[in-house]
Amino acid sequence: MRFAPSPTGHLHVGNARTALFNWLFARQKGGTMVLRIEDTDVERSQARFEDQLIADLKWLGLDWDEGPDAGGPYLPYRQSDRLEIYREHAERLLSEGKAYLCFCSEEELQKERDRALAEHRQPIYSGKCRALDPAEAKRRRVAGEAAAIRLKIPEHPIRFHDIVHGDVEFSNEVVSDPIVLRSSGMPVYNYVVVIDDALMKITHVIRGDDHLSNTPKQVALYEALGWPVPEFAHLSTILGSDRERLSKRHGATSIANFREMGVLPEALVNYLALLGWAPSGGTREIFAPAELVKEFSLERVTPSPAVFDVEKLYWLNRHYIKESSPERINRLALAYYARAMVLEMTKHHGIESVQVQVWQPPQPVAEWLAKVTQLLAPSVDRLDQLPERASLIFRYDAKAALAAPENAEVLGWPHADAVFTRFTSKILEDELARAGKLTSERFKQIANEVKAETGAKGKELFHPIRIVVTGSHSGPEFDKLIPILEEGSHLTLPQHVLSVRERVEKFVEARMGQVRVG
Repeated sequence: MRFAPSPTGHLHVGNARTALFNWLFARQKGGTMVLRIEDTDVERSQARFEDQLIADLKWLGLDWDEGPDAGGPYLPYRQSDRLEIYREHAERLLSEGKAYLCFCSEEELQKERDRALAEHRQPIYSGKCRALDPAEAKRRRVAGEAAAIRLKIPEHPIRFHDIVHGDVEFSNEVVSDPIVLRSSGMPVYNYVVVIDDALMKITHVIRGDDHLSNTPKQVALYEALGWPVPEFAHLSTILGSDRERLSKRHGATSIANFREMGVLPEALVNYLALLGWAPSGGTREIFAPAELVKEFSLERVTPSPAVFDVEKLYWLNRHYIKESSPERINRLALAYYARAMVLEMTKHHGIESVQVQVWQPPQPVAEWLAKVTQLLAPSVDRLDQLPERASLIFRYDAKAALAAPENAEVLGWPHADAVFTRFTSKILEDELARAGKLTSERFKQIANEVKAETGAKGKELFHPIRIVVTGSHSGPEFDKLIPILEEGSHLTLPQHVLSVRERVEKFVEARMGQVRVG
């Protein structure tokens, strides 16, 4: 098996799924996994994209036995380093009469295509150079006339078996004689992929179904070269929620995007495996990589398009976030807090934005942020949501809380004013709160006192208190939140964390201002 990406851009979910299915099949069957870089598109191929796709594959947990970084018996594994091999086999096809020289210019070929379309015919090459006398064609080439090499498509239907689609047949009348070597000497994709797969002993070609129409040309090449045809498995197209082909307009589509968003690799691998494949029996959807290797079967890959459901991905990601060790999630989350905090520094203190990537919080801050993460992580879809979810800790606006439409119902409850009055006065009088050392136990005592004095209980008690403390009537548990607010108020942070008392003071001030305005 092989995964053979082109380093012309970022690794997207479709190619990542192809890599995953190849990897699963190879590991299940005890086969060899090959990574080959298809970089014959010289103008668009870039080393940075190759580095990125290798990094993305490794991040996903996929490895390979042969490749540009791993070596192997069929070196080299970059197509740009194999040009002489391709030219050698193209000349062999020419000398054996299985290919011919084509002298048609691009302008002539375009006119042919336009004429065929106007006449409602397949826009395939007419084959006019196929009838040239080989000796004459050779003479013209030696004389310096530019010529491409084209394969002669056989005069019979081209058939092959596809593990996903079953038996497939293409009429030779709809398959154009393909160019294998351009007049510039550069080989084309449909040719080099056959040479490489054959010489590297690839027995199964698992790829996207956008390559299905390329397959008859490749089968014809295998037959012309006298090489065995591999097994093919063409994976279904991945669609967006609107059932159009997945693209950037649907949001994040590259592995780098999801990695930056804080999607865990095991969640993404689990989800990609379910795009077009289903395990046998039951409705189980959560699989560790080792379980996927055991369960995977190409025979259970469907030819129907798969719809990329980002909400399902996020559901899986929430599961894996909860299942991960706190230490791992704390470590991953730190980068998101650091970025958000330094942006605050940049905004408020004039620090150069270049420091966003290098600033490291002091150890006491890092330990405190770990507590923030453990409080908020169970409620996020992605780790990059943590700084925004932490806004209830870092940003407090009492005026906005009193004006927020979502708080209006709570503010109008019969006991709300009494709860506000008794709770705020008790916090302002409390010695622990004055010192910024309010404990969860003392907070609970105060809440119980307010309950006894006002008659409010349940949500009638705690929703108004939440608005005072956080600005919202819903949020995390107080017994975990209160110590975080108090400890954070004593730390040196880019944006000061207000203690419970400081929040109460601002709430009282805003409420008094509201009354004066009223």
